[in-house]
Amino acid sequence: MNDQDWVDIGSAAELSGQTVQQVKVGRRKIALSCVDGAFGAISGVCNHVGGPLGEGQLDGEYVVCPWHYWKFHRVTGEGEPGYEADRVPRHEVKVEDGRVKVRSEPTTRRQKAPHAPHPLEREPEPNDGPLRVLGISTTAMDVAHPRTSTSELLLDAALEHARGTLGLETRMLRLSELQFRTCEGFYSKSAHACTWPCSITQMDPTDQMEQVYDGIVHWADVILVATPIRWGTASSLYHRMVERMNCVQNQITIRDRVLIRDKVAGFVITGGQDNIQAVAGSMLGFFAEIGCVFPPFPYVAHSRGWSAEDMENNVRSVADSEELRAGTRALLDRCVDLSQRLQETSLSAKRVPRGGRKAHRESPGQEAASPAQP
Repeated sequence: MNDQDWVDIGSAAELSGQTVQQVKVGRRKIALSCVDGAFGAISGVCNHVGGPLGEGQLDGEYVVCPWHYWKFHRVTGEGEPGYEADRVPRHEVKVEDGRVKVRSEPTTRRQKAPHAPHPLEREPEPNDGPLRVLGISTTAMDVAHPRTSTSELLLDAALEHARGTLGLETRMLRLSELQFRTCEGFYSKSAHACTWPCSITQMDPTDQMEQVYDGIVHWADVILVATPIRWGTASSLYHRMVERMNCVQNQITIRDRVLIRDKVAGFVITGGQDNIQAVAGSMLGFFAEIGCVFPPFPYVAHSRGWSAEDMENNVRSVADSEELRAGTRALLDRCVDLSQRLQETSLSAKRVPRGGRKAHRESPGQEAASPAQP
């Protein structure tokens, strides 16, 4: 072995002060670990989506990737028990005269065990059958002891109109009935740590956010989202949902991949106190950013005002209001009409500016065609 194959990366006394750290050996990123004075060196690039292993932590003898918690043996580079075939390259390491030296070329090769793509990873396909209407109720409640939700009452009326009058397919998702974890901030670690589908969905088979992803990205043509107003904003479950749906928008800005095209969204907003326009504006802003479009007058809302603390009368005023139900059915009609027109004149084949308001510069040769100027 040529002495030039070994690279001096620093003092053993200093480097032993950290259990795991990311170092450079030439142009390679190395995850250097030290346990009881014994060093290990493996590739600093995770097999999953390239996370920085050297910025992770140790779990026994395994380096844990900080992005999505994949584990690799700190000396051999092999995956954790049961996943040994998923390994990262290992590098020889030694200490001479108080200096740590790492061999520049790995002694093993990277090996990625085959992993079937997640079912949500498939490309969205147009629906050739009747239009599909997805209702999402975001009211938080105890499922074992349900109560009346005014926003869900109106959403039910719209879905019944879609099925019974228009002959459309419908699906209802009540977020209160789904078990799904809150967003854990993978995007805050690195833009590329936010994956599609969400890393939580990939890692936790019990996480039921998968039903929301499938409904919005793959199944629905029309999406109706219903929320109560809680202290001037949409429900807590609504915000948990959209935080997790950030991965849909990030596919546009990170990978130039638009998952949602030609889908129409409308909203039902009710509350005892008023902040309707702010809540509607926030909802419109988010669903616009993931690619949805809206009919004229894209929401129905109801509030009895700031002093309406007699909540039982709030419920009664909505339950007894044919005007509100008719208005919600009319919202559904507007959404369906726009969806039908979009299917007839689809924009799916045309490029969409990346990230909308973020105005990413387009790549050469990808500029949108424009009419000739005089």
